[in-house]
Amino acid sequence: MNVKLRVWRQKNSETEGRFENYEAKDLNPNMSFLEMLDVVNEDLTDAGDEPIAFAHDCREGICGTCSCMIDGEPHGPEQGVATCQTYMRSFKEGDTITVEPFRATAFPIVKDLVTDRAAFDKIQQAGGFVTVRTGAAPDANSVPIGKDVADLAMDAASCIGCGACVAACKNASAMLFVSAKAGQLNLLPQGKPEKDKRVLNMVAAMDEAGFGNCTNQYECSAACPKLISEEFISKLNRDFVSATLRSSFKAKAL
Repeated sequence: MNVKLRVWRQKNSETEGRFENYEAKDLNPNMSFLEMLDVVNEDLTDAGDEPIAFAHDCREGICGTCSCMIDGEPHGPEQGVATCQTYMRSFKEGDTITVEPFRATAFPIVKDLVTDRAAFDKIQQAGGFVTVRTGAAPDANSVPIGKDVADLAMDAASCIGCGACVAACKNASAMLFVSAKAGQLNLLPQGKPEKDKRVLNMVAAMDEAGFGNCTNQYECSAACPKLISEEFISKLNRDFVSATLRSSFKAKAL
């Protein structure tokens, strides 16, 4: 299998970038997209050229590191998979494939296809915790949790923080990410005490990072490799309004 690549090359966030053309030859259709980039980089290295910089880690769709745009779609043409789970059999012989980094002000380019998504870390640090007693782990059944609530919390916790939701959104909104990370804690009894503070702090950190507003187009959930539902965004909006009102009442009471 042979394909042509249009790859975004950029030295760093301070320099201008450009598309460069490459040929990927004699590929196995069953190799992953990242394995294809490995083959291209080996050829570039053998020719004395600088290889294409791209981020990767687990290559199992777990870490969310391997994020890039493939033909204008986050993670590529398949649904419910990360870039490392996209295989060359998804493309046709002779295709020209455009590969570029996720585009968002909050995700500055480090080099080529690598972006800095530290803004996500700051959002999680702003409220992604619970205050519980330290010591030995409690019995699993000591805090009863309904199956429907547990399942919903696990759905939210499946977010791998890849940033596809931001890249897919015309406003570069991070609402799906924030709602998932807040929701996985807010739904559980252990996360209830800090629920209001968590929501307010995480939304404030999101705004400070420069992400855009949600306009309910739902490209985010369609592009999400874990298919996280946009309903979490609705829940975050309700929690935010409630937290804002309670915070206002408390301030007046003081």
